[in-house]
Amino acid sequence: MKSILVCGLGRFGYHIAKKFAELGNEVLVVDSDEARINDALPHVTNGLIGDCTNEQFIAGLGVPNFDICVVAIGDNFQSSLETTALLKDYGAKHVLSLATRDVHAKFLLRNGADEIVYAEKEMAERLAVKHSNNNIFDYIELTSDYSIYEISVPRDWVGKSITEAAIRSNHHVMILATKQDGALFPAPRADYVFTGKETLMIMGRNEFVRKLVQKG
Repeated sequence: MKSILVCGLGRFGYHIAKKFAELGNEVLVVDSDEARINDALPHVTNGLIGDCTNEQFIAGLGVPNFDICVVAIGDNFQSSLETTALLKDYGAKHVLSLATRDVHAKFLLRNGADEIVYAEKEMAERLAVKHSNNNIFDYIELTSDYSIYEISVPRDWVGKSITEAAIRSNHHVMILATKQDGALFPAPRADYVFTGKETLMIMGRNEFVRKLVQKG
């Protein structure tokens, strides 16, 4: 369990705070809007009405006690920058700041952010990859070169085992799991035979995976 501080309860702040709490963490949310605090309180540990750009307010939060401080003030860059800098000045261990543009990310990193998240950009890219090919059902980027994909079974694999399809040597990807009827089956054995009814969770270089799914 970790202790989380979330500054700003827009859409991103609300959802990340709620998810942190669902995962068993202690979550304190802060926003200047009382209605937003009231909306979040049923889902988090505690909430405070306050201005995270106010140094006295930040000084009273006990910032070093939090494992992660999230700056989710995406609609006001100046406030996001000031909050990020103040949190770091007051001993934040790890500051995760929301950015909407690359230039904002650069300034946030220079002023104390340890990690940047582009919520809209990342979702847009994920949806673009997912919907660009009918054989891709989901996608998680690991690095700029490697990702995890959920794909349909290529037609020429049906009826063959993992060994017979020579997946590692011929296609340079790794099968992490199979999925069928909502159930996930991790680490299939080398003698697993594809039926075509399942989907596959695979990891590999983006270029190799895209060649694979284009074949269908």
